[in-house]
Amino acid sequence: MATKAQIVKSQKKPKYSTRLVRRCWRCGRKHGYMREFDLCRICFREVVSKGAVPGVRKSSW
Repeated sequence: MATKAQIVKSQKKPKYSTRLVRRCWRCGRKHGYMREFDLCRICFREVVSKGAVPGVRKSSW
C-alpha cells in the first residue's frame, strides 16, 4: 500500500506529461494498473469476484 506522501505527490501536476503516475484509487498501487477500471490488478480481482463491476465475469473455456 502506498504511503500518503506518495499518493499526494502523484496527484500533483507533473512538470512533464511523461512523469504522470496513475494509481489505484483503493490501495494506491502504481504497478499493474488498469486505466479502464482505475484499479490495480489485485483490487480488480477482489471487486470482480464480488460482482461489483457490471459486464465482467471470470472466464472459463
